[in-house]
Amino acid sequence: MIGYVTIGTNDLPRAARFYDELLGRLNAKRVMGDGERWIVWSAAMDKPGICLTKPYDGNPATVGNGMMVALAVQTPAEVDDVYALAMRLGAKDEGPAGPRGDTFYAGYFRDPDGNKLSCFCIVQK
Repeated sequence: MIGYVTIGTNDLPRAARFYDELLGRLNAKRVMGDGERWIVWSAAMDKPGICLTKPYDGNPATVGNGMMVALAVQTPAEVDDVYALAMRLGAKDEGPAGPRGDTFYAGYFRDPDGNKLSCFCIVQK
């Protein structure tokens, strides 16, 4: 299964502020990193994490076309909350929070570097 996802950035301090607040809302905190090139957030060391990094090869970070990180929550209200927070933090809308079919509820956005994220939950019928 997935251990962590790495997202590239060209401005680590700006991106870290975005992810500190966004992932803090999901009970994740910084668990590793050097603060200059990379930072990892997770709810616990034995849970999947998100790593924000400047590219190792020194080239500019670019957005992966078709790549997306999906953040799981329990309720549609939590999806709405995380989506609204992302918008307040400067994210760009990629599809507002709402139902997608009968059992899937999600909102889509891009972080300040243009990386695509989703916040979603499964709605039990």
